[in-house]
Amino acid sequence: MTSWIIRALFALFVLAPAFAAEPPIVVGAVVSQSGMLADLADGYRKGLLVWQDEVNAAGGVGGRNVELRLLDDGSEAARNPALYQRLIRDHKADALIGPYGTAATLMAAAEAEKTRHVMVNGAGSSVAVHRRLPRYVFQSAVPYAAFGAGVLQIAGEQGYRSLLILARDDMVSQEMAEAARESALKQGFKVGPVEIYGGEVDNYVLQVVKAINAEADAWIAFGQPRDAADMVKTLKRVGFAPKLFFARAAADPKFIELVGQDAEFSLAAAEYHPRLKTNGNDRFVKLYSQKWSSPPNAAAAQGYAAGTVLGEALRRAGSADQEKLRAALAALELDTVLGRYKVDPKTGEQTGIKAAVVQIDRGRPLAVWPPELRAAKPVLPYPQWRERRPLE
Repeated sequence: MTSWIIRALFALFVLAPAFAAEPPIVVGAVVSQSGMLADLADGYRKGLLVWQDEVNAAGGVGGRNVELRLLDDGSEAARNPALYQRLIRDHKADALIGPYGTAATLMAAAEAEKTRHVMVNGAGSSVAVHRRLPRYVFQSAVPYAAFGAGVLQIAGEQGYRSLLILARDDMVSQEMAEAARESALKQGFKVGPVEIYGGEVDNYVLQVVKAINAEADAWIAFGQPRDAADMVKTLKRVGFAPKLFFARAAADPKFIELVGQDAEFSLAAAEYHPRLKTNGNDRFVKLYSQKWSSPPNAAAAQGYAAGTVLGEALRRAGSADQEKLRAALAALELDTVLGRYKVDPKTGEQTGIKAAVVQIDRGRPLAVWPPELRAAKPVLPYPQWRERRPLE
C-alpha cells in the first residue's frame, strides 16, 4: 500500500469524530403507562412524542435531535424519585419533564431540586408543587387556581357583584373554588364561604335557597359533569335562573348528554380544546391526529406544551447547562397551545396561562374568553326557563 493511501486513511481515522453527528439532547420523563392512571396519562405521553417528532423534523434544537426517554411508574407516585434518579444517572438526561398528576409531580420535583436538574412541570396543576419555592421546577400546565379567572372577569364586565361559589368535596375542586373566592374578594365581589357539597348530592335546592337569600347574580361551581347536570335539572325544576351559570365541567360531552338542550347558555372552563385558536394549535391537532388517528385531549396538550416550553428554553440557553437552562425558563414568555407561558421567577409557578371560558351553543362549546380566543360573545344573562325555546 502506497504511503499516500496510508496517510489518507490515517487522516480519516483521526478526523472522523469531528464529522460525527452531534449527540442527541436526552429529555427524561416518567409517565404512567400501566396501572389505574394509564388511560388518563396516555394522551400526555402521546403529546410528548408528537413534540419530539416535530422538533426533530425541523432539525432538532441547535442542530441536535431530541431523544425522549420515557419510564413507567405503574401509576404509583412513590416510584418517581427512584425513576428520575435513574433518568439522571443511567440515561444521562440533559433535562426533565415532570410526570402526569400532582402527587407524582410533588415526588419528582423533590428529586429535581435535590440533584439541581431542571424540570418542566407539565401536568402538576396544584399550587402545592410550587409552595416549596423550588428553583429548578417550572410549571407549564394550567394551574387549578386559574380555572375561575375568566368567569370572574366576565361577571365583572356584566356588572354582576354577588356570587355563590360551590365546590365538590375533593381536593381539585376545592383548590379551584378557594382560589376563585380569594380573587373575587380582592376584586370587590360580594361572596360568602365556598359551599361544599358531597359527591352523592343530586338535589341542589338547599344551594338554590342560599343563592336566592344572598341575591347572588352568579352561580359558579367547580365539580364533575354529573354535578353540573344535576344543578341544571334542579334549577329548571324550581324555576330559578341566576344571571350567570358557570359549572367548570359543563363543556364535557357527558354533561350535554345528561341534560340535552338544557345545557344551552351554560358557561364552563376549558383547559384545552382542539378548536381553541391558541398559538400553534391547528398544527398540533393536525400532527397529533395524523400520528394517533384521534384528536388531542387536555393531557395531550399538556405534554406537547411542556415539550414546546423546554425546547425553546434549550434553544435560548444555547446548551443543556442546568443553570443557563434554569435562567432561560425563569425569564421565558412563550405562546403555547395552552396559552401564554410565563412564570413567577422565584417559584416557577405559572402566572400566564388561564383556562378559557366557553359557552354551550347548540351543543358545542364556543370560546367567549379571553378576547383573543373568542369565537362568540357570551349570551347573558342566563335566560329564564320560561323564555327558552326548543332548538330547531
